[in-house]
Amino acid sequence: MSKNHKYVFVIGGVMSGVGKGIATSAIGQILQAKGFRINPIKIDPYLNVDAGTMNPTEHGEVFVLDSGLETDQDMGNYERFLEMNLTPEDYMTSGMIYKHVIERERNLGYGGKCVEAIPHITGEIVRRIMRAAEKTRSDISLIEIGGTVGDYQNMMFLEAARILRLRQPESVCFVLVSYLPVPSKLGEMKTKPTQTAVRMLNSYGIQPDIIIARSTHPLDARRKEKIGVSCNVHGDRVISAPDIDSVYDVPLNFEKDHIGETILDVLRMKPKHNGTALASWKKFVAKTKNGTRDVTIAVVGKYFDSGDFVLSDAYLSVIEAIKFSSYWHNARPKLTWINAKEYETGMRKVSELAAFDGIIVPGGFGTSGIEGVISAVQYAREHKIPFLGLCYGMQLLTVEFARHVAKIRNAHTVEVDPQTDAPIIDIMPDQKKFLASGRYGATMRLGAYPAKLKKGTIARDAYGTEKISERHRHRYEVNPAFINKLLAAGLVFSGTSPDDTLMEIAELPREVHPFMLGTQFHPELKARPLAPHPLFDAFISAALKSRPLLVHKQKTIDAKKQKAPIPSKKISSLKLLKKTAFSSIV
Repeated sequence: MSKNHKYVFVIGGVMSGVGKGIATSAIGQILQAKGFRINPIKIDPYLNVDAGTMNPTEHGEVFVLDSGLETDQDMGNYERFLEMNLTPEDYMTSGMIYKHVIERERNLGYGGKCVEAIPHITGEIVRRIMRAAEKTRSDISLIEIGGTVGDYQNMMFLEAARILRLRQPESVCFVLVSYLPVPSKLGEMKTKPTQTAVRMLNSYGIQPDIIIARSTHPLDARRKEKIGVSCNVHGDRVISAPDIDSVYDVPLNFEKDHIGETILDVLRMKPKHNGTALASWKKFVAKTKNGTRDVTIAVVGKYFDSGDFVLSDAYLSVIEAIKFSSYWHNARPKLTWINAKEYETGMRKVSELAAFDGIIVPGGFGTSGIEGVISAVQYAREHKIPFLGLCYGMQLLTVEFARHVAKIRNAHTVEVDPQTDAPIIDIMPDQKKFLASGRYGATMRLGAYPAKLKKGTIARDAYGTEKISERHRHRYEVNPAFINKLLAAGLVFSGTSPDDTLMEIAELPREVHPFMLGTQFHPELKARPLAPHPLFDAFISAALKSRPLLVHKQKTIDAKKQKAPIPSKKISSLKLLKKTAFSSIV
């Protein structure tokens, strides 16, 4: 590794979930704008080998790379902010590290030595960081350590970072992202928790060079100075990071405090150019604020059960993909989360979907909420509401079509009903052996695969090309035994694998429905702020065009109400629908 290579470690203090991933992404974008080649690395301290086996309602979405590696959602933030596709070298977990070291020890890779946490675990961490830099040929490695200072599972990663700085003292910069609470009863911003976090970091032999002060309010000069004196950091190296309307404002906000120049000063570097590359980003940020119309989208999903809270992080990439395409259509996206289980139980009525410009069914696994999703798909089809189904959403689009249009009795997916005599969606043959042997981790169809698109279809027109490559994460596919029946009934498989064996995109013809399309892959994983995904673009465009039709429908409904007034109980529920359907502004 070149002695000129630099490393920036981003570490959390006080509490998790305050935006280390966004801060890391923003720093990377700023350094890119100054002419440097960046490789971001996410370190997750859990013992899972990858993120693929973790519950999305607890951990958030699983972000899949082109390689097929299942990673933390922060990798998606990096790709979106930095406009780059990341590699397996850019991600590591404690599970990966310990697994590698133990397997090497079993194969006498350490020559009979006593294998210990230090130096062997820390040595493997440093080796992987350096290998990633070499493979990407980057100038600066930007390394986010998950969790917070004081977490027991972070000790080895902090120790590895300390060792790296010991070896190359002028090549390493430590950034602490810490939270400054403003207790409601006191009304004063408190710095003591951050002081404690810094002292705890000091106990590991690490002194932060820069502190990013997260809070509800901007940091004033007095508190910057107080933090600087208490934490042994220059006051001008304390960066104010208040709550803001959009995460995409963060790079511009950071630059107000000159974080780019500060990091380069710590690393004894000079910018290669003046950072005008942020001009395109500024134009995008302006679009996020200047929408001229609303587009209302219902997200009908499975992973919304987290106590009394809605965990939208389970569908983070879907949300961002909707935003990007909406912004570039000069529209303000308004999303409403609908738990499909509530359609099954009767807590909600599927007819509420008439109030939306578009409906999305994102991915998922398991049996819960399935009939609720299918009822939503049926409503979208019958009422011609623009619909986009992703992975599981495409599979259930196909099941719904098989049941109600192709009239295939007992049509289902074997994931829900293994005994169905009409397995429209079946497990892929090579997946059966994995499930039979209890091998679940990293065994799905994962990563980027090519597909070809049929002329004259919505998908082909959206992409503008015949050949595409998209990222997958699934075990089940459309059963080839039923394809001809589905085609005869009018379903179009507009995207297939190059050998025509796997159905990658299903859609209805334009003359039947304005936009009814599902993908077996996850297009949201490749959507970028400056390059929205073509399928989301086409969906949002259709949703915006559907608004006059929906207004006409509402007028017809209102006219019927005047002729035949509905009971007061139903009127009150309709008012409630109008209030809740447009309540979640993104």
